[in-house]
Amino acid sequence: MATKIKTVFFCQSCGYESAKWMGQCPGCKEWNTFVEETIKPSITGKGSKRAAAGAAGGSDAQNKPMKLSEVVLNEEDRFDTHIGEFNRVLGGGLVKGSLTLVGGDPGIGKSTLLLQTARLLSADKRKVLYISGEESLQQIKLRANRIGEFTQDMNLFCETDLGTIEETIRRSAPEVVIIDSIQTMFNENVSSAPGSVSQVRESTAVLMRIAKQLGISVFIVGHVTKEGTVAGPRVLEHMVDTVLYFEGDRHASYRILRAVKNRFGSTNEIGVFEMRNEGLVEVSNPSEFMLEGRPENASGSIVTCSIEGTRPILIEIQALVSHTNFNFPRRQANGTDYNRVNLLMAVLEKRVGLELSSYDCYINLAGGMKLIEPALDLSMCMAIVSSFRNRAIPDEVIAFGEVGLSGEVRSVNMPDVRISEAERLGFKTCIVPKTVAEKYAKKFPKIKLIGVSSVQDAVGMIR
Repeated sequence: MATKIKTVFFCQSCGYESAKWMGQCPGCKEWNTFVEETIKPSITGKGSKRAAAGAAGGSDAQNKPMKLSEVVLNEEDRFDTHIGEFNRVLGGGLVKGSLTLVGGDPGIGKSTLLLQTARLLSADKRKVLYISGEESLQQIKLRANRIGEFTQDMNLFCETDLGTIEETIRRSAPEVVIIDSIQTMFNENVSSAPGSVSQVRESTAVLMRIAKQLGISVFIVGHVTKEGTVAGPRVLEHMVDTVLYFEGDRHASYRILRAVKNRFGSTNEIGVFEMRNEGLVEVSNPSEFMLEGRPENASGSIVTCSIEGTRPILIEIQALVSHTNFNFPRRQANGTDYNRVNLLMAVLEKRVGLELSSYDCYINLAGGMKLIEPALDLSMCMAIVSSFRNRAIPDEVIAFGEVGLSGEVRSVNMPDVRISEAERLGFKTCIVPKTVAEKYAKKFPKIKLIGVSSVQDAVGMIR
């Protein structure tokens, strides 16, 4: 009997399935996200039941309800990737049997990082299988030669057929598998083209089953859309254990690896890398890296401290305020929230009395960092006033604190860690919320803490 082929519509954002095209997705409420695909009904039977049981983590006999008190809780089995920044983002190391999605813009370093990880893991006597659907063996070899020498435990495989890939993984039994990329994988049970919603979803489900059944750590590389999200259904991010994003300008030397989902660790940690000829190099001290080339005695410039997970990062905030020639002044923010900048400018107009309605304002976080922490409020206000009055803030001054709508300056989390980092890098004065200055003045005698209770007190120091 011939298999009946049917046409369905999938939402590219959330994977919602519909029998007809709709302008707005009922699942995620996005507009114009439905695409048409032709699929074949899946064949049900013992094989599919065993596969479902395997994805759940065992055979049919083990797949039964258990009492919560009988469940044995074991600590995750992790192993070192030998890249400290990578371990930090993963939560302390790579978890055995995990499925990790790595996304980022083209050319930003996804494949380079995973190839470096594969090299170090193979040098640690761990069997690694690198599967590429985009490059030939010779192209991968050219990139590998720039990174360093590889051991016999590193294996390459160029294939896009998921059935062949699954058979190869089960036969070779590696500890780590890298799939580059998920959009090139093809499952013969799905009739749609590679990279479609159905193919990406079903291919990820197969890889997830392999990872859980065999205890293999699997990395999958995902292309991103122009909005910066992984191409394919949004359900892809829900299926995997960890989602990592590479951030930064591909033409700049630095890269930032950020976890947006991690079932085995924190999502607040970031890893900082520098792109060189030999590959990605860890930046163990991002604060010094971000402050390189800072101008001296320039108006509209001040250093602040942000917390990413447990790591303090000092970064320069730059502001440029100039008179506009148009009826509507221009506002632009690079690296921070545009709406937050407008809010702070409204506070400065209302509480400080600055006439900013006829001035353009540009805010930039030097180094291309992207931060939206409220602790940057005070430093942004001081940078704006410094540029407006054309008065430079001393180079040895650092500021942090949250600014409210009434102009009050509130405390932020981990102030002692921020002050300690500023002291370590040689800053002499730290403008902080008044409560922080009163609490930590004796603990940090080498740095002068100036406490301010309102934004008026802070900008009053700029004369």
